[in-house]
Amino acid sequence: MLTWKEVINFSVNGNPTPNKRIEKTEAEWKSLLTPEQFRITRLKGTEQPHSGELCTIHEAGKYNCVCCKTPLFDSTIKFESGTGWPSFTQPIRKNAVKYEKDTAFGMVRVEVMCNSCDAHLGHVFPDGPEPSGLRYCINSESMILEKVATHDN
Repeated sequence: MLTWKEVINFSVNGNPTPNKRIEKTEAEWKSLLTPEQFRITRLKGTEQPHSGELCTIHEAGKYNCVCCKTPLFDSTIKFESGTGWPSFTQPIRKNAVKYEKDTAFGMVRVEVMCNSCDAHLGHVFPDGPEPSGLRYCINSESMILEKVATHDN
């Protein structure tokens, strides 16, 4: 389980190696994404709170990067933070997400990105629930939910 200390260490000293790397030109990303997905993931934008469809969805599945389809978060670690963005306590794997210090807008925060394609996802904060105490605050537009199929017995 990742801790805030490890998150800060990654943001200062470098991130874990991803399982794969995906590189595309800006034109290639634009052709694959909606204008809003491009603005958020490639230009480090933020959607309006409570506007994303994944905020209120609590179905079983994996939340994958909208750009490269890399699994990022699991529905079992999603929680209702009241912030207006989907929130998670941990990434699906330690090396799924990368971390960078973000000093934009006069704040010091830790930006989280897809470690495979560098898509901007959101930010992580040390005010989440136990046991990790982490809150990954993620833009809905940066993810797609891969639902788990349910079977009736």
